Amino acid sequence: MDTPATPADLFAFLDRIGVRHTTLEHEAVFRVEEGQSIKAALPGGHTKNLFLKDAKGQIWLICALGETQIDLKRLPPVIGAARLSFGSADLLHEVLGVRPGSVSLFCLINDTQHRVRLVLDADLLKPEPINFHPLTNTATTAISQDGLQQVLRTLGITPQVVDFARLELVSPV
Repeated sequence: MDTPATPADLFAFLDRIGVRHTTLEHEAVFRVEEGQSIKAALPGGHTKNLFLKDAKGQIWLICALGETQIDLKRLPPVIGAARLSFGSADLLHEVLGVRPGSVSLFCLINDTQHRVRLVLDADLLKPEPINFHPLTNTATTAISQDGLQQVLRTLGITPQVVDFARLELVSPV
């Protein structure tokens, strides 16, 4: 990858494709549990994002609502993956241009080689707005569901959508 996009680059991208966004800067957050005060200050759905690699070398990004339970042992056959494990910090930086704690759907702006397969929580496609870290864990950016779809279309990404409660594939978006 060339130089990874910065939050300013991401905001310029969102502006260019017509996606309205608002951002709240805050202390660094590394885990979902640490962001309770942020959630209280921001309406909408809040996300957790898992950067994974399977036993065959395929890279995966799972974006789900923060409260969603994800069974990584039972998920692989649902999404067509081999055994899943967390990707290394070096691989995360190489592919998505961020460090641990900052991974989110927005990082796919840096995946110019389309190495990552995206899996979305079906419930993530419901709240308005939806909140993600904007390439840094010191801010949270809200976009609409329509904005989310516009980002995916512009990046040429068709995610798999999984109902994690029933552990079944719903469909591509």
